Amino acid sequence: MHIMHVALGGCLKAPPVHYGMSEDTGGHITYVLGAAEAQARLPGVRRVEIVSRAFHDFGPEYAEVETKVAPRLFIRRLHTQARGYLSKDALWAEIPELSQALIADLARRGRPDVLHAHFADAAEVAFAAGEVFDIPVVYTPHSLGLDKAGAALREARRIGAERRAIASAPAIVVSSRDEAERQIAAYDTGAIARVHRVTPGVAPMSYAPADLAPLLSGLDNPDRPMILAVARPVAKKNLCALVDAFATSPDLQACANLVILSGQHAVIESEGRAVLDDLHRRGAGCKGRFALPPAHDTAQVTALYRHAAQAGGVFVNPALFEPFGLTLLEAAQAGLPVVATRHGGPSAILGDLDHGLLIEPSDVPAIAHACLRLIKDRKLWREKSENALAGIDRYDWSRYAAETLEIYRGLRTTMPAVAHAQRLLVCDIDNTLTGCRISASAFAGWTTTAPHPFVVATGRSLPEARAVLRCWGVPEPAAFITSVGTEIFLRGEDGLHLWQEFGDRIGPSWDRAAVRSSLAALGIDWQPEVDQKAHKLSLFGTERDARRIRQALRNARLRALVIHSHGRLIDVLPPAAGKANAIAALASRYRLGLEHCIAAGDSGNDIDMLRRCGTAIVVGNASAELARLPPRPGLMRVDAHFAGGVMEGLARLGLAQ
Repeated sequence: MHIMHVALGGCLKAPPVHYGMSEDTGGHITYVLGAAEAQARLPGVRRVEIVSRAFHDFGPEYAEVETKVAPRLFIRRLHTQARGYLSKDALWAEIPELSQALIADLARRGRPDVLHAHFADAAEVAFAAGEVFDIPVVYTPHSLGLDKAGAALREARRIGAERRAIASAPAIVVSSRDEAERQIAAYDTGAIARVHRVTPGVAPMSYAPADLAPLLSGLDNPDRPMILAVARPVAKKNLCALVDAFATSPDLQACANLVILSGQHAVIESEGRAVLDDLHRRGAGCKGRFALPPAHDTAQVTALYRHAAQAGGVFVNPALFEPFGLTLLEAAQAGLPVVATRHGGPSAILGDLDHGLLIEPSDVPAIAHACLRLIKDRKLWREKSENALAGIDRYDWSRYAAETLEIYRGLRTTMPAVAHAQRLLVCDIDNTLTGCRISASAFAGWTTTAPHPFVVATGRSLPEARAVLRCWGVPEPAAFITSVGTEIFLRGEDGLHLWQEFGDRIGPSWDRAAVRSSLAALGIDWQPEVDQKAHKLSLFGTERDARRIRQALRNARLRALVIHSHGRLIDVLPPAAGKANAIAALASRYRLGLEHCIAAGDSGNDIDMLRRCGTAIVVGNASAELARLPPRPGLMRVDAHFAGGVMEGLARLGLAQ
């Protein structure tokens, strides 16, 4: 496969990259290089290219037509009439010329198998070339203009381009659930059927010896615990709030230094220059305890992460909104606990690694308090540091490369809808199909020759369900029932699409606003906002909490389905929803009833489908919640665990060996 990434902004070059060389030279370049390098190492990939814009500022390497980065990996640069470096705002005027330059280049050299565009400006160029040469385009937004509060008029062109890219791309690859389920939906609710969440990796840090003296020369005592931030000097990174938090906390100044790495100051202009001036002004009263080095290189950055960890410090990302947060992974690699914004990707990263504290970025005292808490509480600091080191291997570029390659290949593979069926097999995912690699592989093999359509019914959202199936090597099913039976995604010849008719059918069966108001009065913890859907309200709680919810709804004469599962999750749904009702609706499209369906599951949110489907397989590792399922004809409690249990049940039915 020949893969071509298109990434136009910033100063892209072969490593080492000079981060902060411009306001646009930031984390997306780490992402593109990390992804491309890992893809180039995969068997079956013959060439990976990163297409960027050529310019003659900052050094001759940025004007080279082609640079070899690694075996099978190259940077290709497109030349236009404008010879100087252009900011991301100025790049828009170059899109027509860049599009023609890429089309001409491909006409000379031959076309790639896939174009992967990063940001909306690159998507415009990629779609232009893709249309000419019939090349599928994958889109990664990185950050979206609609998510900026009060987006300026100058963002209108960008937002329009983002809307076109989201509407047109056959696959959209994002890093976090927030991007997949909230941000993309703000542009197009139906686009979620084409969204894939793929976790980025983090490149191993070499921690080569580096001279930190120039970075720390202004500090009275460089060995004190360090509060470290690494971010571009733009307003959305909210660095001024971090300086204010430090400057207004005598306790924090008494025990720590603040160090902010914010690019190469000599070449920063416009917004970045104004932010740097503001940082100097706000930190003027912290002389000897605050450092804002004017320049740094990659070796110094990695060394500073380690220095901060060895000194018992913290890393802070106070951004107003952070799409993902690669710097949090870099900090984790060094064993450095973090304080991070709760808005965007960091909440998912910290939920996974548990290596720090989340804060509201507009709350300056809260930033100071979180930093002080981690620095002062040594037991908590050690716990978060150990969590970081133990979990960071999950963020692996090799895994990202394998998953995106599967997505690329799927763009050329059509899976026609099943027109006729005699039975449906409907499986939960977590701990039903997952949990054992060997049996998951056996089930995946069975699906390739299965006599009946395979469907998943899960509490997860569609992007999360797809991510788990990819991780476990299970093929995509004929249809997805997601979010505990409140959404159905059907497969047509042009891919998946949301079955809106089902949503229209279940919505009127409840009063969502009234139900939410009743739940709020109970004081039960809510699951994150990304888990709250149009037809699903989700909380954390015990079976006792679920009973309290049912009673409160009865008292208020409100109708809803309350499902408790995995000992700690509560989902409240329209009474016309749920897995069994969704299966019945899906089966009707095949002219089947529930009696023709086989359900396999392991937890409380599977109870209704295990009760109502004609045949039910309860896997051997099922939770105690399923103990109350009464015996009935068609209900099988098998001995094998996970997908092995599904295969055992299918064998009893004569559908597998």
